[in-house]
Amino acid sequence: MKHLPPAYFALVMATGIVSIAARDFDLPALALALFAFNLAAYAVLVLLTGLRMLRYPRLFFADMTDHRLGPGFFTAVAASCILGTQLLLLAHSLAGATLFFILGIALWLGLTYTIFTAFTVKQHKPPLEEGINGAWLIAVVATQSIAVLASLIARHWPQPYRLEFNFFALSMWLWGGMLYIWVISLIFYRYSFFPFSPGDLTPPYWINMGAMAISTLAGARLVENTPDAPFLASLLPFLKGFTVFYWATGTWWIPMLLVLGVWRHIVQRFPLRYDPLYWGAVFPLGMYTVATREMAAALDLPFLAPLLVVAFAAALAAWTLAFVGLVWDSRRLFTPHPR
Repeated sequence: MKHLPPAYFALVMATGIVSIAARDFDLPALALALFAFNLAAYAVLVLLTGLRMLRYPRLFFADMTDHRLGPGFFTAVAASCILGTQLLLLAHSLAGATLFFILGIALWLGLTYTIFTAFTVKQHKPPLEEGINGAWLIAVVATQSIAVLASLIARHWPQPYRLEFNFFALSMWLWGGMLYIWVISLIFYRYSFFPFSPGDLTPPYWINMGAMAISTLAGARLVENTPDAPFLASLLPFLKGFTVFYWATGTWWIPMLLVLGVWRHIVQRFPLRYDPLYWGAVFPLGMYTVATREMAAALDLPFLAPLLVVAFAAALAAWTLAFVGLVWDSRRLFTPHPR
């Protein structure tokens, strides 16, 4: 508990999106099993995080203002919104989804203006090559997860609330895209102009792709919501164009990240062992599956269907491997230590 990684809510993000993907592939038993596991995982992580904040407040808030660790707290926002999406799609609970939507907004506001203000005003800052990493893009994922849930909830509320939810979803979608442009520019600059060791290529770099995948999903949902909001209908070409733009950018990242993974683990022989940060690599694969399916449906692109099968198989395999690693790593909690 004392050293619980702030980004551990990526476990809930990854499990939730794979569960939603299983639902999309008509695997209800798997979807519901992952949903039940996710509810338990979320409750445990909330408890551990709360206890950590109470028992070790100095360490907790030091992590929040740390350039490398602080952005990991945004996984709590994305996890809450993805769990809210599960409640709506799998449990058909609008009240539950709305509750997690409100919680996600509250967390997003508190973390956004705490973390980025602290990064701005702190006196001692790390150099760029030490301070920036893929985890910064979790702030984008958190923003877009609110947009996704808002666009879903909008379909279940009467007017004029439906109009307002869609406008809020559009605003968050646009802000998330702008934030991605800012952050990915720094990450790409760090990639290209500073020394890069195998240890620097942490699993959250897969969020480079995952942030674009969830932006694609939010855009596709907005396209589908155009009949409910005239202002969305007037923006339809823009919505479709940027949705494909996000999808194409996310797709470009996949081969790049695979090649870098081969370089890290095979060429440089960096050991492959369980790390909670690997859930940040599982989530993008699941999100790419769901986003591609939603975009194909919204823009009438049936030729993308074969890609969905490959993406879902990869996401499910990655989740299984990460879960086995979690179980294996947890054994040490129950292994007595010699005195």
